[in-house]
Amino acid sequence: MSGTVATVGAFDGVHRGHRAVLAEIVRRARAQGLASLIVTFDPHPLEVVNPPAAPRLLTLPAERRELLEALGLDRIELLPFTPELARLAPEEFVRRVLRAQFGMRELVLGYDHGFGRGRTGDVALLRQLAREDGFSVDVVEAVRDDGQPISSSLIRTAVAHGDLAAAERWLGRRYGATGVVERGAGRGRTIGVPTLNLAPPDPRKLLPPDGVYAVRVNWRGASYGGMMNQGPRPTFGITARALEIHLFDFAGELYGETVTVEWVRRLRDVQTFPSREALVAQIGRDAVAARQVLTP
Repeated sequence: MSGTVATVGAFDGVHRGHRAVLAEIVRRARAQGLASLIVTFDPHPLEVVNPPAAPRLLTLPAERRELLEALGLDRIELLPFTPELARLAPEEFVRRVLRAQFGMRELVLGYDHGFGRGRTGDVALLRQLAREDGFSVDVVEAVRDDGQPISSSLIRTAVAHGDLAAAERWLGRRYGATGVVERGAGRGRTIGVPTLNLAPPDPRKLLPPDGVYAVRVNWRGASYGGMMNQGPRPTFGITARALEIHLFDFAGELYGETVTVEWVRRLRDVQTFPSREALVAQIGRDAVAARQVLTP
């Protein structure tokens, strides 16, 4: 590539702070007749340089790409993060990757950015490189909520603790997961509550605490309300975690289709019921509660 306004980073979550940086590179690129470029990575850099510290992800690579594609960028480059890449000093990364491969003329970063070996590529070093190599560096200030900077780690903590309202506020959208609908055992149909079963999520994906949730499911541009059991199914003696969703006001088969489920509100814990009848009665109460949550 030649002539780009670029940014670089993990961008896990594509949250409001990330989008401020991305909007700025798109604005600057269009004003100068250049291409807007994001360089991001898979796996997350910590999975390579410090695996025990690697976080669960807010967005898996395909989810992240879908979110980024909606932001008007000219090019999204997903680099494999390898040990060789991790060993590059910031100067080498800038010159060999951003400048030589991607024609970077301007680099726009978030306020807390660092990259290169040991994250030593801070803003001061980058400004020095910019003077030497003839490109410019700009920093976008933090997007704050009630005084605190919005960050991926902040949102991960909220999701892990089930604070879906805070996560939604900081992400600028509901927290969700994309998956393929698999054929289940059909137990839901036997009790009059047909469900769609999502394939087990990538273990890197961060899930909120197990429980029963009011959810929305997006498929082919349409959105459907529903309720989801996330976790084991102790009444049936099944300990494996599953994502089982009953959609309201939907008729049809979605086997093999890719859908996105959004957690709206937690309704209750996963419970063991003494009988199928008790389970069905509780599901009826859950459906009433979920519909109330989902009604505008």
